[in-house]
Amino acid sequence: MILGIDEVGRGPWAGPLVMGAVVLGGVQIEGLTDSKKLTKKKREALEIIIYEKAQAVGLGWVTAHELDGVGMSEALRLATRRAVEQIHVPYHEIIIDGTINFLAGTTKGSYVTTLPKADLLVPSVSAASIVAKVARDRYMAEQDEIYPGYEFSKHAGYGVARHRAAIEKYGVTPLHRLSFAPLRKYASQPIGSPAQVTPHRGSVTTREVGNQSEDVAAVHLLAQGHTVLERNWRTKWCEIDIVSERDGELYFTEVKHRKSGESGDGLAAITPRKLKQMRFAATLYAMQTPHVNSHLLVIATTGDGPVVTEFLEVI
Repeated sequence: MILGIDEVGRGPWAGPLVMGAVVLGGVQIEGLTDSKKLTKKKREALEIIIYEKAQAVGLGWVTAHELDGVGMSEALRLATRRAVEQIHVPYHEIIIDGTINFLAGTTKGSYVTTLPKADLLVPSVSAASIVAKVARDRYMAEQDEIYPGYEFSKHAGYGVARHRAAIEKYGVTPLHRLSFAPLRKYASQPIGSPAQVTPHRGSVTTREVGNQSEDVAAVHLLAQGHTVLERNWRTKWCEIDIVSERDGELYFTEVKHRKSGESGDGLAAITPRKLKQMRFAATLYAMQTPHVNSHLLVIATTGDGPVVTEFLEVI
């Protein structure tokens, strides 16, 4: 069986890089081709079929912050490794779209064949292209609620005119790739938010920082193979920062942020009382889907442009 691999999001100025990995296992799915040649509606319809029929599907996510830190070449390798780590069925060959073996130097490297236009020629690579494209577009559309004004749902982070105008007006967000040449001038300036009217305000509100931290935490979960179901789920009694699902189990994540490590990491804020509130909220949410295993997670972030520093499952 063939494990097909393709990436989405190499060129945008903002948002994560996403690598798709699919083992179809001989399943025939009509209409598979390069995701860029399909309409949004057709891609989304095919994504459902791929998840239903494929032997295995994996997605490897690399955040903009990670990409800035390691560069594009290493980000592509990292995304590929993360995607492949989610594949747990046998396969005899790996086909990567393009000319570069992103698994070279790993135990999987010798199984790789690189093939330009593989997303047009190899069904499993086409499927990988589609699931990665749909997942990334969906994620970027969700960012409109967090960063209104940037219209990420309309351009997915590419450097189109409306996106450039938003950056000039509001500044950059944690989604932006400051290592890209057009954005390097913002690297030494404060991270902005669409809530600010004057670009490059000296400080951001606690809510804005919370949104940024939860955004980074959500991408971290996606990189671990989670599907994010809810952000800021609330009732009049309780709330949950992030609800996600992986392998048929529910995960409830509390995101805690500290401006710097000197003030103590975010995990220090999980007091016995807070833990009791988390368990109550998780129990209340899980009543919608009884008989499903659930887990409590805490993600700690730090910094003005938040990064994940610790990840803990609460027993």
